[in-house]
Amino acid sequence: MSAASVSPHGFVAVRGRGYPAAEADAHVTALSQDRDHAWERAARLTVLAKEMEAKAAGLREVVSGLAPQTYETLGSRAQYLFALAVEESDELVTGTRNEAQAQVDAAEEAARQRRDSAREEADSVRADADARAQQILRAAQAEADEMRVEARREVKEQRGEVVAAWKEMRRRADSLLADLEREQAERWEAMERELADRQGELDTGLAELTAYAESALAEAERTFAEAEEYARHGQEDADARAAEVIAEAEGRVERIARETERMLREHEESREEMQAHMAHVRNSLTTLTGRAAAEG
Repeated sequence: MSAASVSPHGFVAVRGRGYPAAEADAHVTALSQDRDHAWERAARLTVLAKEMEAKAAGLREVVSGLAPQTYETLGSRAQYLFALAVEESDELVTGTRNEAQAQVDAAEEAARQRRDSAREEADSVRADADARAQQILRAAQAEADEMRVEARREVKEQRGEVVAAWKEMRRRADSLLADLEREQAERWEAMERELADRQGELDTGLAELTAYAESALAEAERTFAEAEEYARHGQEDADARAAEVIAEAEGRVERIARETERMLREHEESREEMQAHMAHVRNSLTTLTGRAAAEG
């Protein structure tokens, strides 16, 4: 259905405002038909009056061309009838003309009254429609305001729930982060203690190896001194004993050196492994604390 429709008589009905176009068109159509009938009847009466005037004019011309008639030979009664006929003819013409004009005037008045009545009724219907439209508009506005208030209340409630849930999640995250930091700190302290213990063990082992190496070297020197002492007693025995002692001392020194190198290598590998693990833990803590700070 279009927003506006045009009636056959030019009345426009707009959505939400106006009047019943069909009813107004029916009134105007009836008025138009009455007007057309009145005009038709007036036209017929006008034609009849003109014909009678023409006949009267013709009779007047005929009468005027005749010698004056006194109708004296006919007597007074005939003269009276003739005068009465002429008078009735004039009255008929005048009456017909007046009746035709009266009917035209009556038809125009009736059409005007019906048109005014239809306009007044259309205005009343339009006023009622406007009042109804205003009432519907106010009701719709009130309902829209109520729905808007309800929507705002629901939004506030949902916002409060979301904020509460976010705060609870933040609290749990902070608690979890604090637990994780405490656990990592405990692990860090344990690893530092373990590293210190292993460092102490390595230092003790290195000290023992050093003492053992020094003892072996001292024994080798003592053996070498003994070999020199033997050399003063017998060159051959001394050379053999010296070679044996030197070989034994060199073997001991080589073993001590290998053992020391192994312990130092293991100590270095253990230290590097511990440092890598500590760096990983430190980076994890930095990442977690940095993310928590960013979220806060």
